[in-house]
Amino acid sequence: MQVTIALAADFPPDTMRRHEVPGRAPLAVYHLEDGFFATEDHCSHMGASLSAGHIEAGAYVVCPWHAGAFEIRTGVAAAPPCRRAIPVFATRLEAGMVVVDLPD
Repeated sequence: MQVTIALAADFPPDTMRRHEVPGRAPLAVYHLEDGFFATEDHCSHMGASLSAGHIEAGAYVVCPWHAGAFEIRTGVAAAPPCRRAIPVFATRLEAGMVVVDLPD
């Protein structure tokens, strides 16, 4: 399943957005220095919306509830209290649009 997120030119670097996908968990989509990335938007610790947090050091998303962190490119838990990784999804540019590939 392909999900179109936004026009890449309208998605500033070092930002993230929440994107609702009908029938699925919301996505957090990130524009980092080296491209676009997507993870599930729920923190594996307590379920907070990661897109309500912030990007740190151009590589980590910090949860707004307990300041745990995840590596954006891999989903690996990088700071407590987070211990379990979050799902990551392939992301690409197609005709100037940010597109995320989700498993069927």
